[in-house]
Amino acid sequence: MTQSKIVIIGAGLSGLYAAYLLELQGIKDYLVVEARDRLGGRVHSIVIDEAKSKNEAFDMGATWFWEKQQPELTHLINKFGLESFYQYEEGDLLIDRTSSREALRLQGVQTSPARRLQGGMYQLIEKIASYIPPEKILLGHQVKSLSRSNDEIDVELINQMDQSLILKSSQILLAVPPRISLNTISFHPSLPEQFTQQWQQTNTWMAAHAKYFAVYPKAFWRDQNLSGAVHGTVTPLFEIHDASSTDGFAALFGFIGAPVSARNQLSNEQLSLLCRKQLVRLFGKEANFPIKEFIHDWTLDPLTATSADEVASLISNGIPDSTPPYGDWQNSIVAISSEFSPNHQGYLAGAIESATLGIQIAIERL
Repeated sequence: MTQSKIVIIGAGLSGLYAAYLLELQGIKDYLVVEARDRLGGRVHSIVIDEAKSKNEAFDMGATWFWEKQQPELTHLINKFGLESFYQYEEGDLLIDRTSSREALRLQGVQTSPARRLQGGMYQLIEKIASYIPPEKILLGHQVKSLSRSNDEIDVELINQMDQSLILKSSQILLAVPPRISLNTISFHPSLPEQFTQQWQQTNTWMAAHAKYFAVYPKAFWRDQNLSGAVHGTVTPLFEIHDASSTDGFAALFGFIGAPVSARNQLSNEQLSLLCRKQLVRLFGKEANFPIKEFIHDWTLDPLTATSADEVASLISNGIPDSTPPYGDWQNSIVAISSEFSPNHQGYLAGAIESATLGIQIAIERL
């Protein structure tokens, strides 16, 4: 049996940043527990086998940040000395409303200037993790239950070999989405019913999305004075962007707009073929010859999505309470995933903000 005053559940951006903040304040009595066998959660970058360096990484999850709108995150990235660059938007934007007609070409259209990290957003995860002692992170252990008695909490873990472990704690930081918390963790005693309903109604960032990537030797669309950006209503890809690295392979990625029920009936090869055909129609024959294709569907990840997340929603149901306002768990749990951010809900900056606020609450309770 192991004892840690603070247990952080989830080693995504918010969970790792919470641990980083504890380290900065000299608080060592904590443990980060992660069900996956990797860090990052919904921040996940892939380096293809053909790549010559880590700089040629492609973001399956979170991709962008905005300097002016997200100063705290920008400050952190600059503090760590991580290199970033603007999302490529030079050239014309395509509007794709029907597959039976040529896409509408709009000149000089640029959105709010987003930035990407050199080497993928996972560079931020690795940098934060470098400040956390390795023994403070427990990978491959899923929290199955939280049981509170008096001022003590039993945290039941199951590893990937179905072996059980019990941790003793007094403060829990939930760095996982609210729906995943309710879907994967049993609370004893139960959380307040109204509080549970609020969490269940909170949409999970990234959970409904699937991304398709096509990697090429060069960004041939730029030769056509196209930015690589496409917006429209045609499926399978309803939104496309240039995902090229700055000093390596070129790439296009798109959000797959086909409903979960439809895309689940197709193999990755079949879905990739449909996506590639759309790219050929939009950008020409060269799009038919990627050196690499891959699809990442977050709805298939049980640590990200529940059945309630299968339909993407652009409507927020508001900011949920991060801690129960009454009941047995009132002073023992703080939720710190991006869904709980007051100002940046669903963004990377939201994970930073939620973790900062959560650590303040947890430290006050110690």
